[in-house]
Amino acid sequence: MLLIILLTVVLMFTLSACSKPPLENPIKTTGIYFDTVISVEIWGSTDETILEYCEDICAQYEQLLSRTIETSDISRINSAGGAKVQVDAKTAEVIRKGLYYSQLSEGGFDITIAPLSELWDIKNNPGNIPAQSAIDEAKSHVNYKNVVLEGNTVSLKDPEAAIDLGAIAKGFIADELKVYLTEQGIEHALINLGGNILAVGGKTDGENFHIGIQKPFDERNTVMTSVDVNGKSVVSSGTYERYFKKDGKIYHHLLNPSTGYPFDNNLLQVTIISDLSVDGDGLSTTCFALGLEQGTALIESLDGISAIFITEDYSLHYAG
Repeated sequence: MLLIILLTVVLMFTLSACSKPPLENPIKTTGIYFDTVISVEIWGSTDETILEYCEDICAQYEQLLSRTIETSDISRINSAGGAKVQVDAKTAEVIRKGLYYSQLSEGGFDITIAPLSELWDIKNNPGNIPAQSAIDEAKSHVNYKNVVLEGNTVSLKDPEAAIDLGAIAKGFIADELKVYLTEQGIEHALINLGGNILAVGGKTDGENFHIGIQKPFDERNTVMTSVDVNGKSVVSSGTYERYFKKDGKIYHHLLNPSTGYPFDNNLLQVTIISDLSVDGDGLSTTCFALGLEQGTALIESLDGISAIFITEDYSLHYAG
């Protein structure tokens, strides 16, 4: 039986025999959190309560980290007008990680991108390019250095600034799910949070999971290359995930905090293979922001990280 899982960014497929014993056939849950489809698939257990708690974990973090839920920690920070806000320790941990990648990318990845992402609203935009004055106003409030994190207390130096953890939250949650599954004795699982793939171990037959990388702007299930992983994360950021086209030009969701417009640097996609999915999240966007040359140099300087860059001519560039 060929099992194919395809979400926004990556295509994962794994082979299994139909005649295997029940414990070698997976159980699976699927839900919608952070406005994206998530799935958790485990082998070696028939305990559905494990899957139910995985969904509970996703729901709990959505309540903390979502920018659109009014009672979330992030919404409370953004609406506080610069006042200090006490947040959950896990929220502080994600913000701290986001600030790390904001600094590493010198602001190319910026967790205060919300004013620009709200202005462009790429997902729902029918093809309207914001006025330059509106772009200038929005980007004047995008600067990760406005975030003040002291323990579990967060404030914004600019009352008009706003945090958006969408580029890193899914990776963090995937890692939390893996910790939970491991604590439950699960040795073989696949976590898929809207394209963030994280493997717990490998397949039950001892082989690695085979992860196919979707070809940008092509039909789903069209694989451009693939990687084999055991216990690793595979995360991609690409221009084709969310975009609109106007006058022959593509406007995508990966926004440049410096210009206020989508990045235009000859890249279509960056895929990161790492131990932690949160690092895959942070690095995929960071490397996209840095571009091929600087992004490659960054990956080569890091231990245990590898990357695949796809340029506009559909060439593959490997690093790490």
